[in-house]
Amino acid sequence: MSKGIYIIVITGVTKGLGRALTDKFLQLGHIVIGCGRNANTIQSMSNSYFENSNFQVVDVSDYSQVSSWAKDVLNKFGPPDFLINNAGIINKNSALWDVPEEEFSNLININVKGVHNTIKEFVPKMIKAGKGTVVNFSSGWGRSTSSEVGPYCSSKWAVEGLSKSLAQDLPKGMVSVALNPGVIDTDMLRSCWDESAGMHETPVSWVQRAAPFILNISPDDNGSSLTVS
Repeated sequence: MSKGIYIIVITGVTKGLGRALTDKFLQLGHIVIGCGRNANTIQSMSNSYFENSNFQVVDVSDYSQVSSWAKDVLNKFGPPDFLINNAGIINKNSALWDVPEEEFSNLININVKGVHNTIKEFVPKMIKAGKGTVVNFSSGWGRSTSSEVGPYCSSKWAVEGLSKSLAQDLPKGMVSVALNPGVIDTDMLRSCWDESAGMHETPVSWVQRAAPFILNISPDDNGSSLTVS
């Protein structure tokens, strides 16, 4: 493989930040392997990108699905240079005691257990190859809190801790970081802030800074809580 061309695995590629990163990394010539839950969008992306890409329907909260996907990816592409855990959901605005148990559990299963599932399946092979950067998407609400988004805040605080602990487990030269992408006008933000989310930049604008920022994460950053700047 040519120097500077990376194998990048991204979860949650069907919309928002994951889709923007996919488009940008492919534009830059990297190999992008992505997953998402929307079968129609995954099929459309598979039909649109014929080279340097592979997209599959995977629910990251389902360990068996992640395990099967990872085995296929590792067999075809080998261990990734970057594992980007972007997939996530947010709860409907509500006081914590009014959040349905099923909604809370589903959020934790995707936002926290989903991250562990991909780490469990990809990172051992990355360690064996002696390379790799794990980028776990956090949030400003992973370092602060707000009313009516308690489940989401708790999941992103968990991602922060998980990322720092993973950093201590990795061998020298590998990297684990928690990344706050900033405030971007996505469907997720609009679910909280309605039309006022439109005051913030779009994923297409954001990714012009975010993609090179991610690619420049180095071993010196291991264990850090970073923010796209």
